Amino acid sequence: MSDYFDNEKFKKNLKKKIKKNVKNRGSIKITKGSNTFYFFGFIGSAIYYISTATGFWMGVLGVLKSLVWPAFLVFEALKALGA
Repeated sequence: MSDYFDNEKFKKNLKKKIKKNVKNRGSIKITKGSNTFYFFGFIGSAIYYISTATGFWMGVLGVLKSLVWPAFLVFEALKALGA
């Protein structure tokens, strides 16, 4: 077994998988498992943001933030990696 990583083969397989998962109208296929993960993430982040809110409008802002929590997660992960 070789330790050599074939970048071109990886790109070709990745393109094939993406093409397979994209529907006819161009949107990415979302499975039930990812919907469940997003829903529980929404509930958890809403509870966190509302419990740390200092006022009503901060709670409303917390609910809005919890709708886009994956963006915050990716941003913090990239920031931690130094990217």
